[in-house]
Amino acid sequence: MASISVRLNMKSVTDPRFDLDALSAMLSGRILSDVQTYVLKRKPMSYKFGCLEPHDVETYNLEDFKYNFVNMTAYRIIDTEHCGVKKTLKDMEKFQSIGHHIINKTNVIKTEPALIYDSVYALAWGLNALQGGTTLRPVNVSCEEEVPWTDGSSLFNYINSVEFCGITGKIQFKEGRRSNLKLDLLKLRQNSMEKVGEWSTNFGLNITNHHAFHEFGTTNITLRVTTIEADPYVMVRENPNLQENDRFYGFCIDLLQKIAERLQFEYVIELVPDRKYGAVDPSNGEWNGMVRELLVKSTPYVMLKSDRNLTGNDRFEGFCIDLLRTIAELLGFNYDLYLVPDNKFGAENTTSGEWSGLVREIIEKNADLAVAPMTINYARESVIDFTKPFMNLGIGILFKLPKNMPVRLFSFMSPLAVDIWLYVLAAYVLVSSTMFIVARFSPYEWQNPHPCVTECDVMENQFSLGNSFWFTIVTLMHQGCDLNPKATSTRIIGAIWWFFTLIMISSYTANLAAFLTVERMITPIESVEDLAEQSKISYGTLEGGSTMTFFRDSKIETYLKMWRFMENRPSVFVSSYEEGVQRVLEGNYAFLMESTMLDYMVQRDCNLTQVGGLLDSKGYGIATPMGK
Repeated sequence: MASISVRLNMKSVTDPRFDLDALSAMLSGRILSDVQTYVLKRKPMSYKFGCLEPHDVETYNLEDFKYNFVNMTAYRIIDTEHCGVKKTLKDMEKFQSIGHHIINKTNVIKTEPALIYDSVYALAWGLNALQGGTTLRPVNVSCEEEVPWTDGSSLFNYINSVEFCGITGKIQFKEGRRSNLKLDLLKLRQNSMEKVGEWSTNFGLNITNHHAFHEFGTTNITLRVTTIEADPYVMVRENPNLQENDRFYGFCIDLLQKIAERLQFEYVIELVPDRKYGAVDPSNGEWNGMVRELLVKSTPYVMLKSDRNLTGNDRFEGFCIDLLRTIAELLGFNYDLYLVPDNKFGAENTTSGEWSGLVREIIEKNADLAVAPMTINYARESVIDFTKPFMNLGIGILFKLPKNMPVRLFSFMSPLAVDIWLYVLAAYVLVSSTMFIVARFSPYEWQNPHPCVTECDVMENQFSLGNSFWFTIVTLMHQGCDLNPKATSTRIIGAIWWFFTLIMISSYTANLAAFLTVERMITPIESVEDLAEQSKISYGTLEGGSTMTFFRDSKIETYLKMWRFMENRPSVFVSSYEEGVQRVLEGNYAFLMESTMLDYMVQRDCNLTQVGGLLDSKGYGIATPMGK
């Protein structure tokens, strides 16, 4: 299992092939899920299931793999089309009704019981041949001594000369090993695992269906893809020798590459010049950022590789890049990636009605597709079309983790409120004073200081004012004391005080444990409402992005109030996600951003956190010209 995990995480292999013949559990649901996930994340894969016994591929649910373009090849030792095999399987079906589950629900016998069947049949042939030449006598078997059977070598020779047609093909042995073995070559097709060839020890491999290995064609279409740099979706390699597409890497780049390889098309990636996703400029109505271009350079969706020697589509990588590559492979077209000139996604200028960024590129037909973490909204859908969302998200609040409370000298008193401590102090004084007064009036608290002298006119009371306060504080601290009440009245007062201190100490201990376990932190804001109701902490969005458009066009009072705050302070807007994160880390600033990027930033920096829930729900989609 460990070796397979390592293989599934390889990134440098261009066309890896896996021979999954190590463990019998290899085709379990967990491994199949891991393989399927890896297909979506990495390069195109070829999987060869080579071990005959554990990997009965036809018995597993491969429904998800049929549509993920997995090149899955397997071997089968049982020829299900042979008339003798069909007759044997039909006879075996009679045992199903009495609880002998030899054949599974797909009416396919597994390799292991088939081999056992042929083994028993070969043994029966050998015993029958041996019995024809000699008389078999049963012998005693010892569990302690290993005594070979005298006729064992003869039986071995007879079995070695056996020749018959079994479930697993022609049974024939040579020097104790099976010979003339024939295997069926299977390949996963759209409907099921189909036989595409044969392999035998005498003639080797014979492919009977060559078309099965060339299902995807090439249409020599090159797509132009625009993108924006945003970790970890799209990143640029620092190597100056890389050119074009090789400069980019990241989640979107890998996705684009995957689509292109599967659909066999070319693409060229370009960065959006203004490094913006796209929003409308209210003054002129133009959109900026990626809306004008085809692909946005946004990590981890689209990234430029650090190798500057890369050219064309090789410069880009990331999730959107992989997505585009996979689509191109499925539909059979090529593409060229380029960055949108103004580096914006696209927004409408409310004055002129013109769009910017990626949206403008699509409207002006400079690009056929815009592949990026581009939000689908009503304004953009009025001028361009979108595919179904490939990722769902919402707007969240990125904030710096609050600082720990400073250590105070009397922090041990924090588990209880100040009022409670004052009540305890008042009870302490009241009980001590009451104990002193009652002991003075009670004759049973007056004792002879010298018990040996029977005639003594001097009597002492142990509960002086100081001793009364000492008795009360000692019992409060659950410590021992030499002062013991003797009168019934003083004992009743002491018992009441002891019960009171039991409750107080238990409550204090419980609160103290919770106080020490859960570190209390100063949290100035906990929701978007808290953010809107204050003015000490500034907050802003990405300039020209869909988040800014969301607040500008919102009809909800809370969001309108927040937009008025941001509109009156243009400095709260940032030109990139990196700038927004940096301002958050500097303190006294909250950044409103999309949840996918927010989660990525929080995972990369432990000083960041998300405040509250999501403000809305939306999705990322691929933009296309209207009606396409």
